[in-house]
Amino acid sequence: MGPPDTYDGDMSASSYSRLPSVADVAGDIGGVVERLARGETHSFAFGDGGVPEAVIASYDQYDDLRGEESLGRFEAVVPPEELARQLPEMVEAIRRGTFGPPVLAGSDAEPVLVVMSTQQYRTMRGDDEPPPGVLDDPTVRSYDSAPTPGSKPFSMEEWAKDDPFTQQMLEEIRQERGPADG
Repeated sequence: MGPPDTYDGDMSASSYSRLPSVADVAGDIGGVVERLARGETHSFAFGDGGVPEAVIASYDQYDDLRGEESLGRFEAVVPPEELARQLPEMVEAIRRGTFGPPVLAGSDAEPVLVVMSTQQYRTMRGDDEPPPGVLDDPTVRSYDSAPTPGSKPFSMEEWAKDDPFTQQMLEEIRQERGPADG
């Protein structure tokens, strides 16, 4: 899965050249807030010239990944209208390398989304930085999951052999499933 093909509120993916621009996102920040609040939109990158420069993530993801502990946060929750006005300046600060902590947006009582640099998003998730010169949208990264050379499959018995608790749990699962389920 690649970056968004078009910006129509659907953050589905396919080409960096069609990545939503800063103006696209700022012009629809109310819709973005609404879709994130309803759980209809996932984290997405955006930027000008087809380059992923910033990420909007849900506050829930930021909170689940302990973003505030690792990255901090802007001193106040910004209302969506103010975020729409300030978004171009924020991305400009990201380009200059002077962007501060992530900015939360929503209501004071309930932040809905977080704006951060792509590097901050990678840090929050614990991802590696891409090699120099490689454009990378960290919201749609995929990883090689092929077995490493010399790896071999193993059975549940091998996995549980040195741990009495795991052996007991495995036996309980087998008893619950019964003889037909294996």
